Amino acid sequence: MPEVETAPKGKTKGYGFTIEATVKSVKGTCGSGHKVGDKIVFDGHTVKGEMCFSALLHLLPIIHGLAWGAEFPWDEDEDVSVWCCPDPENLVTFELRRDRSKPWYVKKPQSPCPP
Repeated sequence: MPEVETAPKGKTKGYGFTIEATVKSVKGTCGSGHKVGDKIVFDGHTVKGEMCFSALLHLLPIIHGLAWGAEFPWDEDEDVSVWCCPDPENLVTFELRRDRSKPWYVKKPQSPCPP
């Protein structure tokens, strides 16, 4: 992996950050068995842990955005965002936490289209 420079505020220059999803609460009974404290890690290459298909489909665009640097204006911490699964009767709340310390893509991004 190429050498990584340190950016302001102790953040690392690069792109593609690992996202850790942690179950913070469960209201009702999760049909997939999610429990408070469950962790799922998205490292850009693999997914470590288990997440129900409905929650995964709902959260994947958010996880992808966070991994590539997206920030949401309603979050107090730009690296932590809270989202829920789509089941309103058995609501599972996930905390999504971005780890900027080890980006998995450090080259300058280039357009996939030729000039």
